[in-house]
Parts: sequence; C-alpha cells; structure tokens
Amino acid sequence: MLTIYNTLSRNKEVFTPIEPGKVRMYVCGMTVYDFCHLGHARVMVVFDMVARWLRASGLDVTYVRNITDIDDKIIRRAQENGETIRQLTDRFIAAMHEDADALGVLRPDHEPRATDYVAQMQSLISRLEQKGLAYVAANRDVCYAVRKFDGYGKLSGKSLDELRAGERVDVAQDKNDPLDFVLWKHAKTEEPGEVKWASPWGEGRPGWHIECSAMSSDLLGDHFDIHGGGMDLQFPHHENEIAQSEGAHGHTFVNYWMHNGFVRVDDEKMSKSLGNFFTIREVLQKYDPEVVRFFILRAQYRSALNYSDAHLEDARSSLTRLYTALKNVPVEGAVEVDWNEAHAKRFRVAMDDDFNTAEAVAVLFELANEVNRSISPGLARQLKALGGVLGLLERDPVAFLQAGTPDAGGLDAATIESRIAARAAAKKARDYAEADRIRAELTEAGVILEDGPGGTTWRRA
Repeated sequence: MLTIYNTLSRNKEVFTPIEPGKVRMYVCGMTVYDFCHLGHARVMVVFDMVARWLRASGLDVTYVRNITDIDDKIIRRAQENGETIRQLTDRFIAAMHEDADALGVLRPDHEPRATDYVAQMQSLISRLEQKGLAYVAANRDVCYAVRKFDGYGKLSGKSLDELRAGERVDVAQDKNDPLDFVLWKHAKTEEPGEVKWASPWGEGRPGWHIECSAMSSDLLGDHFDIHGGGMDLQFPHHENEIAQSEGAHGHTFVNYWMHNGFVRVDDEKMSKSLGNFFTIREVLQKYDPEVVRFFILRAQYRSALNYSDAHLEDARSSLTRLYTALKNVPVEGAVEVDWNEAHAKRFRVAMDDDFNTAEAVAVLFELANEVNRSISPGLARQLKALGGVLGLLERDPVAFLQAGTPDAGGLDAATIESRIAARAAAKKARDYAEADRIRAELTEAGVILEDGPGGTTWRRA
C-alpha cells in the first residue's frame, strides 16, 4: 500500500483516495516575473514524479498546478521594464514551459492563471465576510480574521501566541490583529489599470493566499486528496489556505499535505536574497537536462538537496552508468514493466514508501549491474521500463552518451568522428604511435573511445 508523509499529521499515512481509483492533486506553482530557479525545478520534478507514480499504480489522476500572474513583484517588474503585466507574464510562462519540458516534466492536466479566477476569489471572500471571518480594514483592504478560525496553526504546528510573538508591531497598523492577512488589496492610484478589478469592496486585486483556495476548489472541489508545494509554503501560505477554505466551507479542505525539501547551496537555503540561486537555464548551460532531473530524483523528496558542481558531476557519472548498460544491451520498441520481476517488486516497495526515489534509483543500479553481468535483453528492457516510470532512460543511449551542453566546450561530434577515422587509418597503416596520439588527444578533450568487434564507439567522459 502507498504511504504518504502527511505534513498535517506529521506521520506517514496509508493513502486512501476520497473517490476510489481517482486522485485529485493541487500543487502551488510559480509566480511568473523572472526565470525559474533550481528550487522551482525541484517542485516541478518532484510532483511530476508523484503524478507519474500514482498513474503507474493504476489511479486516475487530475493534477492541477497554478500560475500566479499578478502580485506586487510582477507589477514592479513590469513597470521597471516598461511593459504590460500580460507581456511580462506571457514571456515568463513560455520560459517556464521551456524549462519544464527540458526537464521531462509532463504538463499538468490544468494550469490555471490567477487572473482568470478573480470572480471565484471574490465569491469566496464574500462567503468569508458573511461568516464573520473577513472584514474591511482601515486602509480598505479586506482581511481574514485569524483568531476567529479555530485550529489556525495546525499545519505549521504553531500556536497563535507563538505566531503573535514573531510578528512585527508595525504590521498591525491597518488590521484588527497583526496575524490577520489580506484577502483583497484596495487599488492604489499609481497602479496600472490592468491590475484593478471592480469588486463589492471597490477596485482592487486579490491577495496571494486566496488565489489557491479559489482555483483548487473550482477545479477539484472543496475537498480533495493531495496538496503539495515547497516546504517554504507550509507557513503562512498553506496555513492560510486551510483557514480560508475550511472557514468558508465548514469541512476538511485537503486530506494529505506534501512538502518537498529545500535546495541548499553551501548549507544555506538557496534564495535570491542571499544571492546564491541558480536559474534552471543557467544550470542547463552546463549539464544535460536529464542529469539535472536525475540529480533531483535520486534524493528523497523531503530531504534537503545540496547543489554543487561536484554533486551534478556525480549525477552525470551515475546516469552514464545506467545508459552504458543499455548501450551494451540494446532495447528496441516500446517497453512495459513486468511487476512480477524481483527488481520491479523492490522498486514498487520503495516508491510506495512515501515516494522513496532514492531507494528506487538504487534498484535501477542493481538492475544495471545484472544487465552488465548477464547481457540479458529482458533485464535491459526492465531497466529501461522502470527508469521510464521516473521519466528517466527514455533516450537513445548513444545519443545521451555523446550529448554535449552549451558550456561544455570540447569537440563536436563531426570532429570526433573524423579523428576516430584518422586513428583507424593510422592503425591500418601500422602507425600505432599516431593512433595512440589521437586517442590521447581525444581523452584530453573529454572523449572516451571504446574499441569493440563492431569498431570504435565513443562517449563523453
């Protein structure tokens, strides 16, 4: 049985869908004012893996990942660039899709933009107001009255007194209580017209937290199975989503809360404020996209992921070992997992244990060793099929082994092939010194030659 670590209960729980055979999952997506960074890549890859495994387990999954296309940072960046909000957000949504596609991330079933759901957000706010959970503050923002919702803090495990002690006094200027948060922001005169919507409370725009409550309930219903996101969203964003949704509807919002761990650089959380973040496209200038996906998946999703060139190089070497096994025992045509085979059974046990991809990847290496030892086409097909469950090992092995990256430098494929031909000619002429010199030249350029009965093949080191 599949178990999931539920952040709400702080325990692994057996996963039981609300509707047998079907799963409804919502994941908080990106705020699109800049290029996605490696932390975003982890969210995208992790929950892509979760959706893939749920489907591989025979479940019908509806996966929603939203896009925040209106907030203060977006407004500020568009004004700095001298462009409209829509021009900015369209550009970075396209860039996000490019990055996700490169990483082998399948598109969600629904990818709602916040600006398309303002009416639903206003309806939810009105409902909260009618229940006495929302009020119009002195500055004409509409705020949520946190102390009127029993159970606030249950996701983060913090009491109201603990939360109050951590607040700055100045944030309470226009609110009834410093803990209260904004549901609807009253329009500022200097803001562009495209971020002003008519509402019962005057022109304005939605707060951040209300977006996900409105979009998730509209697409998945007001009670669904899984809600995911990065660990940094646990508080206040997801805590506030619970308060809004359960306050409005009067029942449980989500059954299982999942949060992936931080990406860290030199033992510090990767963040723009620290200046230690890397965009996905910066990383892909140096490393093959599948190497980056493998790097993310070989760590258990709740653990910290330590980024460094050394770790990426190790991931590249490890993935090369798997592809080398497939190169030596070629697989043709479509492949399907034989779930009765021993390695597949261990793979399933690992994945059913809270999506433990670290153990599942270890099974892939055991299987690769068996392929190398036995030269078994059946086991090679099993290796490729199990890798495919994780979105790995789906390329032609030779193409992967010979692939370069923009910043890798070195020789292109045509030059390498011409040097191999020159080496073959030197050997035929018994000029072994020249043949050895060419091999050494290619080795220095990061190209490994492998001589076999069928001739010489090559791969990048």
